[in-house]
Amino acid sequence: MHKPALPLEGTDTFNDQIRIVLVETSHSGNIGAVARAMKNMGLGNLWLVNPASFPDETSYARAAGASDVLDRAQVVASLDEALADCVLVMGTSARGRKVPWPVIAPPQAAITACEASQQGLVALVFGRENHGLSNEELQRCHYHIHIPSNPDYSSLNLSMAVQVISYELRMHFLRSLEEGESSPYLESMVAPGDRGWDVPPAAVHDVEGFFGHLEQVLVDVDFHRRNNPRQLMPRIRRLFQRARLDQMEINILRGILTSVQKAAGTLPGSEQKKTTAADTEGEGQDTSHV
Repeated sequence: MHKPALPLEGTDTFNDQIRIVLVETSHSGNIGAVARAMKNMGLGNLWLVNPASFPDETSYARAAGASDVLDRAQVVASLDEALADCVLVMGTSARGRKVPWPVIAPPQAAITACEASQQGLVALVFGRENHGLSNEELQRCHYHIHIPSNPDYSSLNLSMAVQVISYELRMHFLRSLEEGESSPYLESMVAPGDRGWDVPPAAVHDVEGFFGHLEQVLVDVDFHRRNNPRQLMPRIRRLFQRARLDQMEINILRGILTSVQKAAGTLPGSEQKKTTAADTEGEGQDTSHV
């Protein structure tokens, strides 16, 4: 009937303590999409209050590899049944109410939910696709969660709302791990020297050698005049310094410059001979820099 489930994470999930509750979902495909959103973020405890249709082929098709979340889903007839054994209830709300209620944003909701989950079950309640939770249902909640979407187009698809809250839960959980254990998930990798970068950063000596080589090539091709330099080289230096080059990138750029000199006939004589001999010896071989 449905695709086999992918393995669900084990120890680093809130599977048993955080309960996602969907109230009277009218489209079964949304239930499948919610299951997928939950599993993406390590959640697996789904409760359905009086769904229009479940289980069915559409819900499992939309769940993709999260069919195990649907297999475990609990179907109940009332919201009372879904909340009875919970110690904290938080409901999503997109609009203001006549009686003010404690309202928190998703990041704070995640912190509050995770802290309360150490004492017992926490329910996160999501309403109907067309009009959300009723006033009476919202009054069953300790907190209302408001997702600050675009006020000119504030309506979120059910699975999108679940994804937002689930993501915040996931991020809070990862931050709560020991530093060494959580860092692979949260560390950025944007430049040489960052963990995971494949080549070490270029040393200052090598970068300066590149700048000298580049300036010589620009002179060779009549683009740069040393007796009237203006701000060309400082601006080029600033450009490449922003890139924070690694060792292989320096080698590639130096190779390009050497090829330009060769094509322009400006490569120093001894180097021209060495390059020509190397080209002859290397015919038919891969001489690329990468």
